Amino acid sequence: MRIALGGLTPEEDAIMDRAISETYSAKDITPTSNPALWKDKIPLMEDLEQVLRTMEGADSLVKRLQKLTTGTYANFFNKPSNISLQKNIVSFGIREMEDSLRPMAIYIIMRHIWNTVRSELKKRIFVLDEAWWLMQTEDGASFLFGMVKRARKYWLGVTTITQDVDDFMRSEYGRPIITNSSLQLLMKQSPASIETVQKAFALTSEEKTLLLETSVGEGIFFAGQKHVAIKVVASPAEHEMITTAPEELARRKAREVLEGEPRFGVRKTDESEQNPYNQADNL
Repeated sequence: MRIALGGLTPEEDAIMDRAISETYSAKDITPTSNPALWKDKIPLMEDLEQVLRTMEGADSLVKRLQKLTTGTYANFFNKPSNISLQKNIVSFGIREMEDSLRPMAIYIIMRHIWNTVRSELKKRIFVLDEAWWLMQTEDGASFLFGMVKRARKYWLGVTTITQDVDDFMRSEYGRPIITNSSLQLLMKQSPASIETVQKAFALTSEEKTLLLETSVGEGIFFAGQKHVAIKVVASPAEHEMITTAPEELARRKAREVLEGEPRFGVRKTDESEQNPYNQADNL
């Protein structure tokens, strides 16, 4: 709620803490009730709003909460979760979300994943792209730091990816997250951020120069105390699946129009043509 509402004063924090407890208690979700009966009673944001309306000094909280219950963000926040993590690969896409919603969305998704990780012990990998979004708030940054510190205990590997090193390192939790990573990969850096990167990773002058002059796919790979230059080369099929270059996407779209079918995905076929190993299944 601190992230969603743009921060809370100490008084608002106390009110919100009590309101959340009362919201769950109203649904008979308490430390002494049977967890097996909780699933169908999970409260929504609108339930929290109704409790806040009955509390003195909560008028400002109610007004700010309405964007999550009846406003712009209601479709994302004010509905039961329908996500299952019982798959080999689960990808949460937030590309279409507006910027102000992303830190909240990433935080909620990570909480959901973390609860699942702790509830069932098995080997998993969690990859967080554009991690700098989460580092914009203290609560988000501290949560990511806590996950990185505790992940091994729950058989979880954590990978953070960011294009904005300055934003990541500006947080007091950014540097500890990096130092807790056993493997690190640095790609080409901008002159504006290279000083921050050199200090954080203890780069030599030669490594600093290398990161300023490298080509696409080149960088430095860190494994413990060992630093090695690296070049990542994608196969043609991999490149076509992952490229985001506008000119390449435009050429692909033009080709698909001419050929009458998408290069990747599933096209309609007769039963005799159907292949159980189509591209979508492989992905």
